[in-house]
Amino acid sequence: MTDNSATQQRIFSALAAHAGVKRIDTHAASVFLDGARALKIKRAVKFPFLDYSTLEKRKAACEEELRINRPHAPQIYHRVVAITEEPDGSVQVEGRGQPIEYAVLMSRFDENRTLDHFAKAGHLDAKVASSMADAIAASHAAATSADGEAWVSSIPDLIDGNSNGLRSGDHVPAAEIMQLAQASHATFQRIRPLLEERARRGFVRRCHGDLHLANIVLIEQQPVLFDAIEFDANMATVDVFYDLAFTLMDLLEHGQPLAANVLLNRYLAATSPENLGALGALPLFMSIRAAIRAQVALARLKSSHPDDADILHQAGRYFDLAWALIQPPAPRLVAVGGLSGTGKTVLARALAPTVAPQPGAVVFRSDVMRKQLFGVADTDRLPPSAYTPELAERVYATLAERARQVLAQGHSVILDGVFARDFERDACDKLARECRVPLTGLFLVADLATRQARIGDRRDDASDATQEVAALQEHYNIGQIGWAAIDASGTQAQTLQRCQDAITKSR
Repeated sequence: MTDNSATQQRIFSALAAHAGVKRIDTHAASVFLDGARALKIKRAVKFPFLDYSTLEKRKAACEEELRINRPHAPQIYHRVVAITEEPDGSVQVEGRGQPIEYAVLMSRFDENRTLDHFAKAGHLDAKVASSMADAIAASHAAATSADGEAWVSSIPDLIDGNSNGLRSGDHVPAAEIMQLAQASHATFQRIRPLLEERARRGFVRRCHGDLHLANIVLIEQQPVLFDAIEFDANMATVDVFYDLAFTLMDLLEHGQPLAANVLLNRYLAATSPENLGALGALPLFMSIRAAIRAQVALARLKSSHPDDADILHQAGRYFDLAWALIQPPAPRLVAVGGLSGTGKTVLARALAPTVAPQPGAVVFRSDVMRKQLFGVADTDRLPPSAYTPELAERVYATLAERARQVLAQGHSVILDGVFARDFERDACDKLARECRVPLTGLFLVADLATRQARIGDRRDDASDATQEVAALQEHYNIGQIGWAAIDASGTQAQTLQRCQDAITKSR
């Protein structure tokens, strides 16, 4: 045992000796939970990817962890403290004696409120997913740009590293590992020009780096990102989409497709429109992340360990997801029309997670697009002059432009608008033909009383439609629709099922 290790064992024993202290060990740190306080100490270890073998290096690592994490989780991370040896030989936290170790002083939080626990319990709703997107987007906005060329060049090594890790123990058939690697390399070569362009434009940044659900915690009902990678800046210097892909993939693995879709759509709405042109990278990014989790699970296997079967099952799920993600199905265009109050937006959001490829379709809403064109908030009301036929044509042209960009990346789109005019529906047909994707047009229908009741129940919505507008729409000359007419007078579940049936029939 080295002097460092012996000293640490003495420190750990002293800290754990207090009543009520809980100790949690990882491969690189030991955390001591004592009441409302948490102390995180770097273990005296040296791995190929980190070196905590000296006191100076551990102190520097603590300071870096604080620097990286405190901006996004100030309610958790406080300061670096010295653990001292007193003249009487006792060990104290922030004593007056000689520093013999350093720790990150943190506030303790409820470990059961990390988002992996909520996901396993099926309690991740759209509101939490939307807040997650805002937190991640904020972290990316604050992140500093870095050497993008180095990141792009490192991706083949990531793929090969996954292959090598997955071969450990012969738990995954070698042929399947090779197939995943070949598909991943082929995808990388195809999208490399896109990734290099994003790197030049500053989308490679010093990110969180380890953004799976266990590293996001709900504090006062707000998601807080913590435990970002501090030991290797290169490992955390990635395309922001690769950072996001970890969370998206983990939501999918936990059986939370709605949360994953909400997260993606909210992130896209909150960040640069240039991200729409990077959706083609998501299959590779999510697949790499899933393969990493598979090999991490395999690395936890121990001979005769009672949890081996569960770990193997988890590794198998991640590997299967990695394979499914790297071979996404072809995209499609879905247009959801109907008069105000028929439930288009509710339906589009519920339908989006079910429209492949994962994590579901990108939703563009005409009401939101109109507000963006006028430079106002989604819930700000616009005057009647904003609803002329000429402006309507501009709104729908912008919708088509955004949809074209996403479809070109191999990702599906749902367009949400009234689509009461022939030219608006014809534009969808033209867009689908030009992009060579199937189109499913859905036109929701409900009686006036139902529509007006729904409009009256709206709160903080982007639509400016009133009950009076709904009555005026009864006189629209919609013409020959040519899309599937969907009875939307029932429950959301009933309408969703009818729309899913219509999509299935149109394939």
